[in-house]
Amino acid sequence: MVLVTSDDSVRVRSQRVRRAVPWVTTLARLVVAGVLIVAGWLKIGTPALSVQAVEAYELLPESVARIVGYGLPIVEIVVGVLLVVGLLTRTAGVISALLMLAFVIGIASAWARGLRIDCGCFGGGGQLAEGQDPGYLWKILQDLGLFVLAAWVAWFAPGRFALDSALGLAPEREPYAADGADEDPDDRDDRDVPEDAAMAGEPAGRAAGVDMGDRTGADKVPDMKENG
Repeated sequence: MVLVTSDDSVRVRSQRVRRAVPWVTTLARLVVAGVLIVAGWLKIGTPALSVQAVEAYELLPESVARIVGYGLPIVEIVVGVLLVVGLLTRTAGVISALLMLAFVIGIASAWARGLRIDCGCFGGGGQLAEGQDPGYLWKILQDLGLFVLAAWVAWFAPGRFALDSALGLAPEREPYAADGADEDPDDRDDRDVPEDAAMAGEPAGRAAGVDMGDRTGADKVPDMKENG
């Protein structure tokens, strides 16, 4: 009968989590990458609309808004491709998380100031027509979800099927790792047995460091004298 201790149970759960995390990271990586690539692709062909979308937030000077409007689609596509192939994954994850956080702040700011604009996340942008719902809450929740995924990727990068792993650029972070977490329970039990307890299983003479062969010879000496 095999007894499973609480330590063994915790160790098994920890190992399962550690095996699952790279796959979760890969899925998160691909989801964020897909959103960024699609968003960038839909904007890169119409840079004027991208600039218009940034200007509609009324947060940046016109010159800065133009730079952001032209550069944002390129950044989104490049970061998305890096996430797909798993190259510079941690850096790409950090940039993605910062982008999503910036989108959340921008949309929340527009909502708080009573602006009615299209966020321009997937092209378009600018002022909305009368009666159109900007859907700020849904867009904020979307971007918050993507922020969480991007932050996960940045923390647990690179995941599976990543060039970073093939090139040895970024070892995976192991969650909940503890000393001895991957050890075989039998090996750990042997290691943890106190020396006195281990000696208790040996013959008395051997535990005391006495050679049994020598002891037998010593016992024979009195017998020989008596016979003589």
